[in-house]
Amino acid sequence: MSNNTRHVVPDPNGGWDSKKGGAQRASKHFDTKKETEQYSRELSRKEGSELFIHGRDGQIQRKDSHGNDPFPPKG
Repeated sequence: MSNNTRHVVPDPNGGWDSKKGGAQRASKHFDTKKETEQYSRELSRKEGSELFIHGRDGQIQRKDSHGNDPFPPKG
């Protein structure tokens, strides 16, 4: 996990966590994925970071860029 990323990940003890890339501990824990996504999206926008939303299996389901895109579309 890169430092300029934010991740929505399942917590092994139940619920969902919002984590900054490279962090061992969660920034905040939630009971639902929806709450975690809303909180993480807001932080990601403030940080100008990339947001990764993981599924229960840990695989990335979606991602959103809220920072400087290194490959902006031409035109």
